[in-house]
Amino acid sequence: MKRARVIPVLLIKNRGLYKTIKFKNERYVGDPLNVVRIFNEKQCDEIIFLDISATINKKDIDYHLIEKLATECFMPVSYGGGITTITQIEKIIKLGIEKVVLNTSILIKPSFLEEASNIFGSSTIVASVDVKLKNLNKYSIHSYSGFDTKGLELFQFLKLLENCGAGEIMINSVDRDGMMNGYDLELAKKVSNNLSIPVIFCGGCRNIDDIKALLKQTNVSAAAAGSFFVFHGPHKGVLINYPEPEVFEKIYE
Repeated sequence: MKRARVIPVLLIKNRGLYKTIKFKNERYVGDPLNVVRIFNEKQCDEIIFLDISATINKKDIDYHLIEKLATECFMPVSYGGGITTITQIEKIIKLGIEKVVLNTSILIKPSFLEEASNIFGSSTIVASVDVKLKNLNKYSIHSYSGFDTKGLELFQFLKLLENCGAGEIMINSVDRDGMMNGYDLELAKKVSNNLSIPVIFCGGCRNIDDIKALLKQTNVSAAAAGSFFVFHGPHKGVLINYPEPEVFEKIYE
């Protein structure tokens, strides 16, 4: 039986875990190592860590924390944040990270993705793109670091990343981030129908029904979420959670 691929996306800042709303209003939600231990117990299949302070603050990559996370995690781990060189990717992989997530660096220089893919293999490289709704169902590329993306058309850029050797593309819906109001299914359909490589889609998940709708109504290969895994109840109290494996096995029924 096909099992749904559902991935927690956790944001790191100054060695703490945070959750954002529309990429703003950062809220501290815990210690990353403690959270990893909970996901281990919950039999989480894979996890993505994104350091949201590395690029914007021009900080060096926290290899010590990455090593701790890789050692602690029982599941495959992807890491993104501040990656701009082949040497950094090599070091991160040697620490036990399965995949690296590239965002700002490939906005600035898409050929960096091609270089990384040729050296480490496309299965190691995830291209991450942050997307905002402009108007009339038109979407634009957003840059958290402030890079000017006005000259980039979303779907042309996604095809470029695919052609440059990305193994997967992760779409982050800025408008839905932390809102817990459901995935942007229209965007998910457009992106997944336009690409031949796997798409990870993130932003807006509030419950299992949202995950089911995303995976059954679009060609997206993986549902990713942040708030859904760290908040609980109407007041969004912090409670790290991950559904039982049987829940995901039934999604495609």
